[in-house]
Amino acid sequence: MTTNFEFWDYFIFIAYAILILGVGLWVSRDKDGHQKNAEDYFLASKSLPWWAVGASLIAANISAEQFIGMSGSGFALGLAIASYEWMAAITLIIVGKYFLPIFIEKGLYTIPEFVEKRFSTNLKTILAVFWIALYVFVNLASVLYLGSLALETIMGIPMVYGVIGLALFAAAYSLYGGLSAVAWTDVIQVIFLIFGGLATTYLALDTVSDGQGFMEGLSIVYDAAPDRFSMILDASNPEFKNLPGIGVLVGGMWVANLYYWGFNQYIIQRTLAAKSLKEAQKGILLAAFLKLIIPVIVVLPGIAAYVMVNDPEILARLGEAGLQNLPTVDQADKAYPWLLQFLPTGLKGVAFAALTAAIVSSLASMLNSTSTIFTMDIYKQYINKNASDKKTVNVGRLSAFAALVIASILAPLLGGLDQAFQFIQEFTGMVSPGILAVFMLGLFWKKTTNKGAIIGALTSIPIAMYFKVAPKGWSTSAIFVDLPWMDQMGYTAVLTMVVIAIASYIQHKGADDEKAIDIKKELFKTSPLYNIGAFAVMIILVVLYSLFWK
Repeated sequence: MTTNFEFWDYFIFIAYAILILGVGLWVSRDKDGHQKNAEDYFLASKSLPWWAVGASLIAANISAEQFIGMSGSGFALGLAIASYEWMAAITLIIVGKYFLPIFIEKGLYTIPEFVEKRFSTNLKTILAVFWIALYVFVNLASVLYLGSLALETIMGIPMVYGVIGLALFAAAYSLYGGLSAVAWTDVIQVIFLIFGGLATTYLALDTVSDGQGFMEGLSIVYDAAPDRFSMILDASNPEFKNLPGIGVLVGGMWVANLYYWGFNQYIIQRTLAAKSLKEAQKGILLAAFLKLIIPVIVVLPGIAAYVMVNDPEILARLGEAGLQNLPTVDQADKAYPWLLQFLPTGLKGVAFAALTAAIVSSLASMLNSTSTIFTMDIYKQYINKNASDKKTVNVGRLSAFAALVIASILAPLLGGLDQAFQFIQEFTGMVSPGILAVFMLGLFWKKTTNKGAIIGALTSIPIAMYFKVAPKGWSTSAIFVDLPWMDQMGYTAVLTMVVIAIASYIQHKGADDEKAIDIKKELFKTSPLYNIGAFAVMIILVVLYSLFWK
């Protein structure tokens, strides 16, 4: 199945591509008499205003994982997958109030750098290597795969060429310009992303209602598939193993979100590049409000597609095009690309630009953060401690290029994954609980020691494996437990914290660690605007979960 693009579709998409490349290269240029230094390249000269921070956070976060993967999960299981987005809004508020003030006060370039200041160089190196591997082998590769899958489904472009095209597009401006180019183009990318996504949702629901508009289409979809609008799944639901009911609100989802938004380099790097702490916090507030509408863009189209393919009357109305390559629950990730073919001329180009914006902005963000960690935490630590600014920037560019080449080779090998968004979350969930435990105790428990943190981080892997994998031939009922993977994350995080606490206590007999962070109440004081905005986000979330709690 391919979507028939016409002149105005190509025109809009090409204009978008030229605009992004033009802006990216323009902001990347060296100013007269100024050699780009590490702060310029990796932290955008610490000059980002709040609206650029907020837009860049969303553009870095929303990628093919959401447009393709989350729409696929919406098709397969419904609105319950939106918890990732709505709970992220409250997580952002927590990060802005309690984590960010400490990170900015420490003057960090990277998250591993915090580990060195709080614990040790050895632990920093362990985590730096882990993050580089995670970004290259999981995040970059999966975004390239899902993005090229969309190109293949929509336009018939072979996957290999799609991977190469997306990689070159992201590299064209991000490798040269660094975070400054990434962040400022993200402002444009997020405009395409939001409005292009909303246009797709509107037209999908308008198609369902046979031209009667958004609200009528939403009413039809809700009446046709009420089970797809349940936020809290019960144990009888076949997808309970992925979203375990109330455990989503009080369990492992917090591990996933706190790890991702609080200690993920390619997310937190935007806030470290803000003009000030207050600007960073206002940017986080903007991102939290945008997260509230993301499910409308990435989940609702998947539910609409589910209704369309299961309604003979709608399929008959769609004609021959609607019957080609119908998405199924086993091929859920084809739901969003399948929908795009029904958009009118012009809007196909806008929607495709939105999807490409999501993919390319995330690729650029991951590339920049991978190069930042490698350059600042590996290269300058072990290879060339006295590297000049020019050398440091060049190493950053080369390491980003190397990461992109490796991910491009791996991406086509991910073919055959169903619900790729869930795959990525589950894989990351094997290691994120241990890292979250190290950071949370390192930030807020003064007795945490370096030795305790290392023991906890290493122990978290076998703990996670215990919950995840039963050795062949062993009785799972007698020795192992069968839990949804999200609950596994929650238990792994708690048990890892216990291990860290015990090991730290044995080492120091309850005394404060010499590198403990001295936290003062004034550090967490936020502006009235931030407090009001945070309260509004919480009220909206309460209303949303009340409406769809069933």
